[in-house]
Amino acid sequence: MSKRIVLFTLQTFSTTGGIQKMTRTLANSLQSVAALHNWDFKLWSVYDKDQDLMPRYLSSKRFKGFNVKRNAFVFKATKVVNNADVVIISHVNMAVIGLITKFINPKCELWLIAHGIEVWRPLSRARKMFLKKCDKIVCVSNFTKQEMIRWHGIDPDKCVVLNNAVDSFMIPPTSFDKPKQLQQKYHLDDDDIVLFTLTRLAASEQYKGYEQVIKILGNLKAKIPSLKYILSGQYDDTEEARIKQMLRQYHVEDMVILTGFVDETELADHFLLADLFVLPSKKEGFGIVFIEAMSCGLPVVCGKVDGSMDAIRNGELGKAINPDDLDELEDILEQYLKKPLTAAARQDLQEQCLQYFNQDLYTHKLNQLLIDEPVY
Repeated sequence: MSKRIVLFTLQTFSTTGGIQKMTRTLANSLQSVAALHNWDFKLWSVYDKDQDLMPRYLSSKRFKGFNVKRNAFVFKATKVVNNADVVIISHVNMAVIGLITKFINPKCELWLIAHGIEVWRPLSRARKMFLKKCDKIVCVSNFTKQEMIRWHGIDPDKCVVLNNAVDSFMIPPTSFDKPKQLQQKYHLDDDDIVLFTLTRLAASEQYKGYEQVIKILGNLKAKIPSLKYILSGQYDDTEEARIKQMLRQYHVEDMVILTGFVDETELADHFLLADLFVLPSKKEGFGIVFIEAMSCGLPVVCGKVDGSMDAIRNGELGKAINPDDLDELEDILEQYLKKPLTAAARQDLQEQCLQYFNQDLYTHKLNQLLIDEPVY
């Protein structure tokens, strides 16, 4: 039986955050499932422009960008949902589209993708009503599922967990040598030990945990004199000033390389440059960056109080610590950094990661959800 599927998103191609990356993979996988069954699928984005489309992920005939024209988006959405069989809302901020869908087309199956902090909190009456109308809430981690149940009383049978996957267009490295061009760019010696963090550095989001790393760098340097800390990610002026003040406060300015934004084409090389990835965050819905790092053979240390636990399969692939315990953080980092993984061990980690978080498996599970089969 033919299905008409519509995915509504805020942004997919014009920015590079974790939700946007996840949505690209979702769109690409939905396109594959639709082709398998000869279904109709389209993606509409509120903020993207048509020219933002990355064709490797999605055919142009399946995509429409509204370039922030919200009224036009809502008006035209009311038309398309009238004939839809499945409507997938990529973010709870688009709850109104879900409510309109069920009002116009009550038989349409309505899904929400639940990521993290956007649903781990009290919601407005309209958004609560939207959650009740949803037929499926697809959670990116078990932690997010439990938070949906705890905060909003969602029926557990309505919530399904579909972990994120490594972007199939991110080519895993076959060699684990450190890239010479990056060593030169950051003035690193061959014997430097590199600790790496990649995240959004925003004054409004002080829960990522890199300040915890900064606090213990001085102690680590006394034990590992060749240690360098690469802290990457786009930052605002306020956060840049705060970070630099912390570096002065803890006397670690000479250890830290603040790179700013790293283009996606350079991600794999940055993971290869490092000996350990650390992000002891408290509010990751899943943490795509962890599986990206491990897909390049880079071991990871994360926090154990959020969705990061799914990314490391509850400790099978990586190490989780209490983000507030500086002694534990220091001990774990010291253990990894004093004995970095060999190339063979990095390859083994890469293979394990890609066994669990590859896009083929993601697409298979998505297909099961769409044909109403249990997902394991």
